[in-house]
Amino acid sequence: MPDSIVIIPTYNEKENIERMIRKVFSLPHDFHLLIIDDGSPDGTANIVKGLQTEFPERLHIEERAGKQGLGTAYIHGFKWAVAHHYDFIFEMDADFSHNPDDLLRLRDACIEGADAAIGSRYIKGVNVVNWPMSRVLMSFFASVYVRFITGIDVQDATAGFMCYKRKVLETLNLDKIKFVGYAFQIEMKYTTIKHNFKLVEVPIIFTDRTAGTSKMSSGIFKEAFFGVIQMKINSIFRKYPEG
Repeated sequence: MPDSIVIIPTYNEKENIERMIRKVFSLPHDFHLLIIDDGSPDGTANIVKGLQTEFPERLHIEERAGKQGLGTAYIHGFKWAVAHHYDFIFEMDADFSHNPDDLLRLRDACIEGADAAIGSRYIKGVNVVNWPMSRVLMSFFASVYVRFITGIDVQDATAGFMCYKRKVLETLNLDKIKFVGYAFQIEMKYTTIKHNFKLVEVPIIFTDRTAGTSKMSSGIFKEAFFGVIQMKINSIFRKYPEG
């Protein structure tokens, strides 16, 4: 039984998805892929299903009706991966902003003792390519803000490139993860740390997409800004069993 699965949520990623699937399957480790497609009108799901005939054991897809948010896509994927007994469960974007080669480094970090590993843009300076300076500053200071409010020692709290050991996702009550946008990534890291799991940051270079359309919006940033305060207040009244 292969030990690693990469979860990739998609919405209108026809320009990227086949290249991404082939790239992940070319790596020198037997990664499986789970695509969570939220009813992409551009035919993303059909491309994936066409490739399943070529990769019947390694490529999986779950189709959902309409855009339900990044967080719910990952929660759906996490539950699926845990039920299928994968040991290392990854989250990654479809648009090559995350370099698939770094999957190996995140997995190594977990093998070497981390319970979860973050592909971090900010652990060694600012490693972001093709973003406008305003976006870089917003993202960087969002992580500063998260550290200030929550007290967690994570340089890239909003990172969406992660590897979790299965025991982390089995321990966290995934149904209590409430945020669906940008704040989802913060909440997952915060909850992982509150359960006393070891979280390690692995430096990566983040390259903004060159194909397709960004899903970022002002509403996503608003959820993150106010959500962090709400999350911190709620945690004061909640007990977290240790992992």
